[in-house]
Amino acid sequence: MFDQGDDNQSTAAAPAAPAQGLASVGSNLPTPVTAQSSDDTKAPSSSGSSDLSQIKKEALASLAPLADKLDQVPAEKFKTLMMLIQSADSQDLIPAAYEAAKQITDDKAKAQALLDVINEINYFSQPK
Repeated sequence: MFDQGDDNQSTAAAPAAPAQGLASVGSNLPTPVTAQSSDDTKAPSSSGSSDLSQIKKEALASLAPLADKLDQVPAEKFKTLMMLIQSADSQDLIPAAYEAAKQITDDKAKAQALLDVINEINYFSQPK
């Protein structure tokens, strides 16, 4: 009977270990992102990344006038516009992002989107 109790104790202890293991795995998730960021900081020295940078600039310039043609719900349209604004470091699409934010139906998401618009305006309003 005691052997069964010991088995139950070891079985009860077993789930705790995987939970801790998952917690440590979860805490390690940002590390690959940091590692990628470190690689990105090294990348500009290579000619391949300068090609990618040029492609990105051209893609952003091509996408910006087409952004309103995308068939997206307001929240996704807002995210796309904010990505374009931040990637191109251009304030030209802020009015469109503001309009998309106003159309978001979920109040929490709408509030966050409006705050994001205000933050972008603050960013572009700072003296450089």
